[in-house]
Amino acid sequence: MDHAKTPDSTLLHNVRMVNEGTLTHGWLLIEGQFIAALGPGEPDADVSARAAVVVNGNGRLLLPGAIDEHVHFRDPGLTHKADMATESRAAVAGGVTSFIDMPNTVPMSVTRVAVEEKMARAAEVSVANYGFFIGATNDNIAELLAADYSRIAGVKLFLGSSTGNMLVDSESTISRLFREVPALIAVHAEDEATVKRCRAEVISTYGDEPPIAAHPLIRSREACVKATRLAVETARATGARLHVLHISTASELEFFSPGPVEDKRITAETCPQYLIFSDEDYPRLGARIKCNPAIKSAADRAALLQALASGVIDVIATDHAPHLLREKEGNALTAVSGMPMIQFSLPSMLTLARRGVMTLPEVVEKMAHNPAKIFGIDRRGFLREGYYADLTLVDDLCEPFEVTSDMVLSRCGWSPLEGGTLTAKVEQTWVNGTLVFSNGNLTGSAPALPLLFRR
Repeated sequence: MDHAKTPDSTLLHNVRMVNEGTLTHGWLLIEGQFIAALGPGEPDADVSARAAVVVNGNGRLLLPGAIDEHVHFRDPGLTHKADMATESRAAVAGGVTSFIDMPNTVPMSVTRVAVEEKMARAAEVSVANYGFFIGATNDNIAELLAADYSRIAGVKLFLGSSTGNMLVDSESTISRLFREVPALIAVHAEDEATVKRCRAEVISTYGDEPPIAAHPLIRSREACVKATRLAVETARATGARLHVLHISTASELEFFSPGPVEDKRITAETCPQYLIFSDEDYPRLGARIKCNPAIKSAADRAALLQALASGVIDVIATDHAPHLLREKEGNALTAVSGMPMIQFSLPSMLTLARRGVMTLPEVVEKMAHNPAKIFGIDRRGFLREGYYADLTLVDDLCEPFEVTSDMVLSRCGWSPLEGGTLTAKVEQTWVNGTLVFSNGNLTGSAPALPLLFRR
């Protein structure tokens, strides 16, 4: 059947589409906000006639836009280092078309009103689709029980203190949260008592100015394992839907199972920094790679990569946490934790794929498909007819290039990857069918939309 050409239609052809475990040379047609059709080979005349704009992909990768379900965009209250406008632009420059933001802002997003205010802000300035967690505290269980989890991604629970000091240490609150809240619970798993004890031991050994390399002794393996065990055992006992964030150790992997996420009530995330760096990099990079949980050993890194391949770890998200470089000065006790990662996360993982460390379908599964499945995100994360046209065109065979500070779009102005080499470059990104990034340039604002969660 012939279709009339629409002014907001784009045909992408001669592309290598990676989707649902396959790599297919083919084409895809965008009409309005949605993917109208796609197929292998070259499009027929009827399809070509429907397109107002035709893009020859020249054999580039066409991927569903990445969904970063763990970011700290610092808006409101910490906008001297980042905000939703700057960080969403960094996101689309890196092929990330949707994000889910964490609640440890100023004020903290621990009420429904605070989450709504964030959504209103995102509607004004974000060029990527947006979602938000509501944060748990020791005394806001009524807010969590009343929240609309078709519009809120889930509950963020800090079992260890980190930026924003949202620690929940009431056993009765944690028990009730797991038993009663009808939503995904995303956990920062570090045992606070263990961290405090390890901090005291490090001060005893090094004095009041321990080196950055002592950070994984403070934010120790034991702290991670103890908190992750508690979260998993509590979820199993209550039937809660648990998602453990930023797994950093081989020791925690025993708590998770391989297999498709559709069959799991307990899922796990890791981050690019734990797959790229190790504790051997602290002398070279110092506080630039100081984060919570701490980056640990090369053996841990190897185990995490294997866990991604086996399906024990389900998601790669960034924990994008920008700070100004002056805030990163100091020692293991005083330099702030966190780093900007969103702009170079997908290129970094595609670089690992080119090196044979991962496969292209694994990258897409962990960064697009599985986040969409785990959070029940409506019509995103896949190349499917009728889904939103959130897409990125990537040159994964480009000449190696060095990451430099002048490339960074995050307000903080730096990247821990500076000086490193990537072999994948995002060329174009579409959000809801609108081209928002092309060949190094932002191309205007997009009709970004709130993510909807279908449980």
